Amino acid sequence: MSRFYDSIEPNVINEDMLQKAVEEQGPQDDAGQLAKKEGINFKEVKALQLDFRNILKIDNLWEFVNLTKLQLDNNIIEKIEALDSLVNLVWLDLSFNNIELIEGLDTLVKLQDLSLYNNRISRIENLDTLLELQVFSIGNNNINDLENMIYLRTFKNLRTLNLTGNPVCDNEVYSMFIAAYLPNLVYLDFRLVEENMNLADSQMAELKLVEYNDEITKLYETLMSLEMQLVDQLEVRQWGEGVEQGSSLTFCCTMAQCRDLENHHHEKLLETAINTLEKIVKSEYDEEMPDEVRMLFVDKDTIVNAVNASHDIHLLKIDNREDEIITKANNRVYNLIEKVHKDEIHRNRNRVLELHHYIDHIRSELDNLDILEQ
Repeated sequence: MSRFYDSIEPNVINEDMLQKAVEEQGPQDDAGQLAKKEGINFKEVKALQLDFRNILKIDNLWEFVNLTKLQLDNNIIEKIEALDSLVNLVWLDLSFNNIELIEGLDTLVKLQDLSLYNNRISRIENLDTLLELQVFSIGNNNINDLENMIYLRTFKNLRTLNLTGNPVCDNEVYSMFIAAYLPNLVYLDFRLVEENMNLADSQMAELKLVEYNDEITKLYETLMSLEMQLVDQLEVRQWGEGVEQGSSLTFCCTMAQCRDLENHHHEKLLETAINTLEKIVKSEYDEEMPDEVRMLFVDKDTIVNAVNASHDIHLLKIDNREDEIITKANNRVYNLIEKVHKDEIHRNRNRVLELHHYIDHIRSELDNLDILEQ
């Protein structure tokens, strides 16, 4: 796409090149000769032509603050740069270069005519501040994304657009797409839009229908995604397991305390029983005692066995009670979780069904919509 001049070394815009270009393009009469002698003020220059100079790098243009027209076509420029000070620029030609990326144009808010024809650009971007743009030529580049053309809707004053020679032009709906999204455009690819697009109203309606259907599909996918996220966040069963484990842990701590109390009681009881036995043996125990109890105080083994048997029975009762309570608690938790889980499945199915009905309703309304009257 670019033009190379093998016989000339690549150049960078410098003071000598600028001085020479301004002198060559300025008036050649007596007034021009006088201006040369007195020195040319770059701030007064309105137009500058720097084409066919094998320029590789843009630089040293900061003094041309009042420049309105700049011609940099037919060079070997690779990057758009050093144009920040040219805030009054209206016309800029960067065609026939090696530019790959649109950049460095943010301050050129007065720009009306921009040519990037015959470069290596693959995407239209970074032009948001050029709201005055009326003519945009970017043909013979590498643009192939039709959706990228929607970006041009930013430029309400755009009347002339040239995209010829880009892969995107091979798309069968290219012309119709441009006309639909850029209704204010007058010329497309050197031809009147109205004459050469030959877009019937039915074709426009069909394009809109496709667009609306795509939006409906996106809406459906978004709603379904949100519903699935809600289901994932609930994590019903994991929550149930946590509740069950938490309640069981709390209860087990309580039962452990009961066992500690029983052990403590057993120790005290055994100590009291042995002391009592010793008093009975020494005939020092004067208090009344039921006969069935006194029968246990025959010897130490008998009383110890009796106290231990009582202790074992108490521990067994605690164990049985613990198992009973835990079983009932787990059953309640399980039943609660099952209910929540079933309710959530029911809610989810109803919501999915509602989404399907809603999307079907929207599509039905769209099918019955008379777009041609809009």
